[in-house]
Amino acid sequence: MLYIPLLIRPLLGFMLLTTACSSAEGDRASADQPQDVTQTHPGKKGKKGGHKKDKQAVALEGLRRVGKLTDGIMESSGLCAAPEAGTYFTFGDDGQQPTVWRVDATGQQVGEFTLGAPNHDWESLSRDASGNYYLGDCGNNNNDRQNLAILRFRPDAPDKVSKINFKYPDQTAFPPDKPERNFDCEASLWHAGQVYLFTKDRAQSATCKVYTVPEAPGNYTAKLVTKLALPGQVTDATLAPSGHRLALLARQELFVLEGNTWDEILKAPPRHISLKGAGQTEGVAFKTENTLLITTEQGDVYEFDL
Repeated sequence: MLYIPLLIRPLLGFMLLTTACSSAEGDRASADQPQDVTQTHPGKKGKKGGHKKDKQAVALEGLRRVGKLTDGIMESSGLCAAPEAGTYFTFGDDGQQPTVWRVDATGQQVGEFTLGAPNHDWESLSRDASGNYYLGDCGNNNNDRQNLAILRFRPDAPDKVSKINFKYPDQTAFPPDKPERNFDCEASLWHAGQVYLFTKDRAQSATCKVYTVPEAPGNYTAKLVTKLALPGQVTDATLAPSGHRLALLARQELFVLEGNTWDEILKAPPRHISLKGAGQTEGVAFKTENTLLITTEQGDVYEFDL
């Protein structure tokens, strides 16, 4: 029989009771806490069967499904705040009707209009400080389009559309060889008089090229500004209200770049966040400085806290 001195026994009992209470409280907290849509990605299995941690990926917390797009809104491909507070514009891609829907923050339709331009492959939408909107008709899955354009319009006169036509300075073949196919753009945003274009790298070289074109209608050769090292295919872009945080959405992942100036942002190392399990994430907009609204082609609507 193990001998325990009399003076030690009360202390030992207190420790056992404290441990049991802590475990019970932890179990209750886990049961009461809302479930995340996905779990933290465990990483690749190592040689000994264990999991190797992805040092760049951030634990997925704060992603929550808040609604579903109204039936009839097909394949949401982009997202942008509408003039009416608490509502957003979204649209379909690749040959669908030229319809722009206005939805609330849960995906319920509250309005729509027909834009006065065909939908070749609409992919992204942003707005400037004067109420002009810039819709990127520059989806280019096969890297062979030669009619790329940004459609500029105002929601109160959607039939009046002007075009910012552009071509890439470094594309000479349509399509180029597969290792050079990095001319598909599904993400764009307006900033300081320029429309920024972020390519979706189909060459799988983990490079997102960033181009600009002027905000004024016309015909342009886009300017290559920089190249971002991103291990994902970018599907949308949005800038925080403060202007200090850029979010680049990709398929089931997110890249966040921060800085005090736009130049600093484009030079910042991207923070990589897994959205595994959320579906084909295609549209993103800042709801607040620290909360993103995300839509998928399957029609789900999520909020994500940064």
